[in-house]
Amino acid sequence: MPQHGESDHRSAVDILIASDRVPANARPDLLTEDDIWALLEEVKDPEVPAVSVVELGIVRAVRWDGKELSIDVTPTYSGCPATELIEELITEALRAAGFRDPKINQVLTPAWTTDWITDEGKEKLRAFGIAPPEGSSSKLSLLGEPDVIACPHCGSKDTERVSEFGSTACKALYRCKECLEPFDYFKCI
Repeated sequence: MPQHGESDHRSAVDILIASDRVPANARPDLLTEDDIWALLEEVKDPEVPAVSVVELGIVRAVRWDGKELSIDVTPTYSGCPATELIEELITEALRAAGFRDPKINQVLTPAWTTDWITDEGKEKLRAFGIAPPEGSSSKLSLLGEPDVIACPHCGSKDTERVSEFGSTACKALYRCKECLEPFDYFKCI
């Protein structure tokens, strides 16, 4: 707790989650939808912990179905190995905030696209050393249009693709010809 005259710089999760067990006096019914979104902002993507599941754009909706909290989540792509873990992390965060049985709905339509990553999420990817998706998911590269990807380290656009796949299937491995650093590029999907 802050001392007299100090400000409280705790995140929503620090305030809402007191422990890994639901406190006997937990009152999740008093949390607003904004509080729940703030809580979900603290749930990080396990493959790219620089961004939250909200910044990644995979949390589509938060709503009450009667007395049950329901969260709609869209996987980044079919077969993403982190999908189940992300759903578990969301469930754990909600349970720790006092929701006994939150319902996580996997929503496949419309399919997720990198266009859904927030601007803040893209900047966090860049700061983490991953080039965020350039442009939109228009698929022009399928027609032979070359991707021009800026290096997240030095900003140079003099880069080359080393491999279609990087540390995960949704990223490609690039190298900067200017600073010589390798980096992942979050592919437009």
